Parts: sequence; C-alpha cells; structure tokens
Amino acid sequence: MLTATGLVKRFGGVHALDGAGIALERGQVHGLVGENGAGKSTLVKIICGILRQDAGTVELEGRPVRFDDARRAAERGVAIVSQELMIFRDLTVVENLFPHGGPGRAGLADRRAMARRAAPVLEELGLAASPYERAGGLSLADQQLLEICRALLTEPRVLILDEPTSALPREAVERVEETTRRLADRGLAVLYISHYLEDVLRIAQQVSVLRGGRTVLAGEDISRVSLDSMVAAMLGEAAPEAAAKAPAPRLRKGTALTLDDVTVPDKLRDVSCTVQGGEIVGAAGLQGAGHLEMLDATCGRIRPAHGRVLLPGGVAPRSLRHAVGLGVAYVSGDRKGRGLMLRQQLWENITAVQNVALGRDGVLPSQRKLTERAATLADRLRIRGDVHSPASSLSGGNQQKAVLAKWLDADPSVVVLDDPTRGVDVRARLEVHGLIQELAADGKIVLIASTDLTELVALCHRVLVFQHGRITAELAGERLTERDISLAMNAGFALP
Repeated sequence: MLTATGLVKRFGGVHALDGAGIALERGQVHGLVGENGAGKSTLVKIICGILRQDAGTVELEGRPVRFDDARRAAERGVAIVSQELMIFRDLTVVENLFPHGGPGRAGLADRRAMARRAAPVLEELGLAASPYERAGGLSLADQQLLEICRALLTEPRVLILDEPTSALPREAVERVEETTRRLADRGLAVLYISHYLEDVLRIAQQVSVLRGGRTVLAGEDISRVSLDSMVAAMLGEAAPEAAAKAPAPRLRKGTALTLDDVTVPDKLRDVSCTVQGGEIVGAAGLQGAGHLEMLDATCGRIRPAHGRVLLPGGVAPRSLRHAVGLGVAYVSGDRKGRGLMLRQQLWENITAVQNVALGRDGVLPSQRKLTERAATLADRLRIRGDVHSPASSLSGGNQQKAVLAKWLDADPSVVVLDDPTRGVDVRARLEVHGLIQELAADGKIVLIASTDLTELVALCHRVLVFQHGRITAELAGERLTERDISLAMNAGFALP
C-alpha cells in the first residue's frame, strides 16, 4: 500500500535519516519503535509531506508520491495523528474535527450536519463530549481522542498513529486499540508508533525498528519478535538494567504532606492521607476518579471547599505560585503545553523557576552563572543537547528531563509528577525513574500519578487508588501489583 525506501534527511551536518525505509500493507497494523532521536518522527513527516527528503522515495500503491503538506496527504488517503496535539483550544469540538470546513450549503458550514457526521466516530472512540463545547476544556486524554477522530473522518487508506495512547488511561487505550484493529480489518494500512513496546507486541502484525536514522529491523513478523529483542535492536547493545524496585523508604521525620478531609465539589470527597519525606506515593484511578485532582490540590491549583492541605511547615497552598514558593515542584506530563518554553534556550528553561518565578538570583543575574548552573544540571540528568539550543530542538525524552531539571534547580521539598515518562523511550524512562528514586533518597516527598501501572509498581512504596473522588484502596508490599491496582481502579466497590 505505502512504501518508503532509502530515505535520507540531513539537518546541517547531522543525519536524521540515513537510508531508512518501511513498507505498510493493506489490512495490517505495522509497529514502528526506536529511541527518541532514532528518526521515527522525521520518517513520518517525510511520508506526510511535512518535510522533504534529501534522497529516497515514497510510493503509494506503486506510484511515487511527494505531498506538499499533511492536508494534501490526507486528501490522497494518508492521515496522521501526531504525538504533539494540534488542537485549536478556543474552537469547539466539531470545529476541530472539520478545520477546513465540513458539510454545508452555499459554501457555508452546517454545524449540525458536521455534528451528525462526527457522532458515529466520537461514539466509536468513547469520546463523551458535546460537539459544541470548547476543545480547550477537554482533558488531555480527550484531546488526544479528538485528534484520532479528526483523522478517521478523512476516511484514510493509510493511517499513521504517532504515540496515540501516550496520554490515555488504560480503558481509553483499549478503545483505541480495538478501533485500530477494526480499521485494519476494513483494509486500512496502519502505522502504529509507540514507546509502549508491550502495546506494539499486542496490536501489531509486523514491526520495524529504527536506530540512528537507519532501519535495523524491517517488517519482522510479530511472532518472531520479543520484548528483549526489540529493546536490543533499539539500543544496539545489551538492554540497560531496569531501576531496582524502590527499597523501603528512609523516612525523614518532621517532614510531611498532609491532606485532611479534603473535599472539592464534584472532584474530591473527604480525602485524607499523609506522605512523608523519603516516600514515593502513587495516585491511580480511572479518568475522573479524583487522583489527578489530588495532585492539583497539593499544588494549590484547586482550593478545597472543606478540609485542608498542609505542606511541610504546616502551611496551606493558596495557589500554584504560592505552592512553588513553599517548595512544591509540579512536573506536568504535558511538557510542551505546561512544562517548557519551547522557543527559549535550554539554559533559560532550566533556570526559570529559581531565577524568574522565585527571583532567587537577584535583579540582574549573571547569564554566565545561570548558563553554568544549567549545564551542570543538564550533565547530571544526562540531557543530550546544547544548553544554548532552543528547548524545541530536544527529543521528547530530553525535553522531559529538562522539565525535571528546572524544578531540581529550585531544590523543592515536595515533588508532584503527572505522567513523568509520557512519550519517552526506554532509556530515558529508566533514567527518569533513577532520578525520581534519588529524590526520595534525598528525603523529598514524591507524589506521582501515571497512566502506566508498570511505572507505579516499579517506583512507588504505596499506591492510593481513587474511585468517584475518594481513596478506596491503599496498596503496598505484596499487594502492590499491576493486577491489584487495575482491580482496585475498576471495581465498583472499595477493596479491603
């Protein structure tokens, strides 16, 4: 159906692609994996006409093609759902689904007709949103589902899904996977790009691996591929050892985060818990269960109507700015929307909290000193990139580590993490996990929410499971397993 052969793309003296290729077949889901910076995004952008290759060819149904842009590609039946959301936040759901106009008369779009056409696709993906509500009000998970709906409405023959589930809770992931399989069964060629290797093994019939801009595993039948062999092909070396399971916490006496009967209307109900210095505590739940609102209350982003949140020192946060001043770090999974200033240089991002938000470097800080401090942190966190380069030039994994770096620069006492490894590769994931464990070992209070249950099990000393705004289970020790977390999240009752 679609074949890319011998693709070469240079940026300055760097080869982003060096002879890469892929072959997609009708009725097949083809997985594509590789580290951040391996060339996956460049390959996809060339296929869709966003970038022009320096050498190589792309063929659609046996004929060479070179699209001018992604819209032209979609008109020819090649649709892409990008990892980086392209949502028009001030427009409605239906306006986002038909950005270039939809059904109508006399050249005028008919919003009701657009809503009727979109309804089956919205229902299929389980996106329970009014066609007329503002897209910016949707959760990150629903915004990603909206992107997928928009691509499906073009009725593509080739569908490229670039990290389609990175922001989704487990039940939404399952809906996307079911839809992907049905689309392949209808005859679509699907390219499925993901850092979640287990998902690729589960959904794909073939898999290709990119490393250093080259295809090192091409269209291998999934039955002949294992998790270990994929990781080895990605890294070109023995797979890195996973971070050890979190040892028993060394609690720092007198340092604690306390939530006491916290209630936020329609979000949290009588939530009480204590997290001590040295602990890594997870918060888990289905979408809307209240676990993310617990993080928001801790950071001062929402205020309790009843009860109180007390940070170390016994002070309640009045706002996010106030919480930051009290030593709270908020590491968002939405690194591009909330975590980084993409156009600013890396050193400006890393020093932003301490220098700008907290003003600890004085009125006229030395740029040289700020740059040196940023370089030291970048080296500590193994950020691969020049501190004088814009943050946008970094790979996804390095961007996420840059978000961590800017908060570490401020030396917080409470670290709140929301999906800290969303959309990063296996090596960066392990490095971030090691950093989180170091924070706890240094006596920090660490509170983490993640859509990846494996991550919660690997990192946490305890996991609090939420349903309907309440903590319904606390899992630790032998009970801290993916199975028990999933059961507690999905059970319609509180577990003992």
